[in-house]
Order: sequence, then structure tokens, then C-alpha cells
Amino acid sequence: MATKIHEDGQLAAQRAKLEPPKMYKVLLLNDDYTPMDFVIAVLQQFFSLDTEQATRIMLKVHNEGRGACGIFPRDIAATKVEQVSAFARRHQHPLACIMEEN
Repeated sequence: MATKIHEDGQLAAQRAKLEPPKMYKVLLLNDDYTPMDFVIAVLQQFFSLDTEQATRIMLKVHNEGRGACGIFPRDIAATKVEQVSAFARRHQHPLACIMEEN
């Protein structure tokens, strides 16, 4: 809360209007080399999905070319993108993870 001083010396509280943070979708992109079970493992490890949810998203990525893993504030989405990308590189898979504004 901000405080404003009136000409007569009185203090008045002003409520700052805060906007909710912009949200970002984290997406996995399909490729022809990353195994399906690796994608499922990524979804379970980094997005806390159960096997059924992870399998559903993996199939969406496989069939439609991309699939949303979740919607997060910008800093969390960026962290997840970096974690997934680094994990895929460490395991020598070209799995691409991106974020876009929701």
C-alpha cells in the first residue's frame, strides 16, 4: 500500500492496483528421435504428472506436433524450459521445450 500526503498534512492510504502476472504455457515439441518413454519420464519428473496424464500429453505431442505441459508465471515457466532442455541434452535427446504467452 502506498501513502499519499494531502495538502492539509493528512495521510491517506492508496491501494495500488496490481495486475495478476502474465502466464505462460510450457510446450514440448515433437521430433523423430526422442523416445516416447523419455517424454513420459520428463512429464512426470518436471511437471509432477501421473502416468496417465503424461501419456496423454506425450501422445498429443506425437500426433499434433506439440503439447502443453502446464501454465505458469514467467519465471517458473522459464525455469522449467531450462530444466527440461538441460535434462534432454544430458541424455542426448533433441527434445525441444519452449514457452509462449498464454
